Amino acid sequence: MNREDIEFQGEGDVTLRGWFYPAQNTTTPAPVIVLTHGMSAVKEMYLDDYASVFAEAGLNALVYDHRNFGDSAGTPRQELDPVLQYRDYRNAISYATTRPEVDANRVGVWGSSFSGGIGLMVAAIDKRVKAVVAQVPMISGPATLDRLIRPDFLPHVRGNFDADRLNRFAGGEPAMLPAVSPDPMGQAAMPQTDAYEWFTKVSADRAPNWKNEMTARSLEMAGEFDPGSFISQISPTPLLMIIADEDACTPYALAFDAYERAREPKQLVVTHGGHFDFYEGPGFDEVSGAARDHFVTHLRA
Repeated sequence: MNREDIEFQGEGDVTLRGWFYPAQNTTTPAPVIVLTHGMSAVKEMYLDDYASVFAEAGLNALVYDHRNFGDSAGTPRQELDPVLQYRDYRNAISYATTRPEVDANRVGVWGSSFSGGIGLMVAAIDKRVKAVVAQVPMISGPATLDRLIRPDFLPHVRGNFDADRLNRFAGGEPAMLPAVSPDPMGQAAMPQTDAYEWFTKVSADRAPNWKNEMTARSLEMAGEFDPGSFISQISPTPLLMIIADEDACTPYALAFDAYERAREPKQLVVTHGGHFDFYEGPGFDEVSGAARDHFVTHLRA
């Protein structure tokens, strides 16, 4: 499928880079879906497949890498700042609406994992968004860290955060940690076994520019971010939430609780599998089809 390499300015004039997929089988300005990836991931990690599904359904798709990751600019490299990612998401919407192929009144946002949480917050605040899909979303940084870090490890983790903050204040380089690790007891931003298996396989097959490292501050800032607290404000924008019943990375119980707090119109799809089971094969067909149908219903009608 044809796609265009694009770049636009994010918050603070940081250049963000990605792809634009034009809507197929349409001759008039069409809706646009803005997509970006989760923690440390880059756009080559199957976002092209999601964008193609949307484009084939008559929806423009804009995909980009977060600042500090992949092809996008920004420093410190490999640092996840959820507040700046949220603001960049809104800048991506602004860029998309300037394109002649796009109907600026029909904008959708799609996010997965960490960007699923950001998408919820964007849809709650930015009413240019007319439909949102949150796939296995990160609902609450504080609650997630409480579940994923053993209580006896927390003092050590917080001590590392404090030492890194002091070192950076004094002009030192950011402390780094692996994004994933083969040792589930090792120090990593995502210590789950399925995270290690997915990232190492997909980076080898599709995304050689992915790096297995993040700044330690990324984990600290992620732990401060609570996008689920905005979920009741999404209405009347239609929401589709996709939850995996064996998700060990973004606890599914938090997603179910958040969905209950959301107001109508809303739709829930519960899929069988883990956090990374929906980027290829039958799992991908199921969730990409559900997202496509949601956007077609609410943006193309």
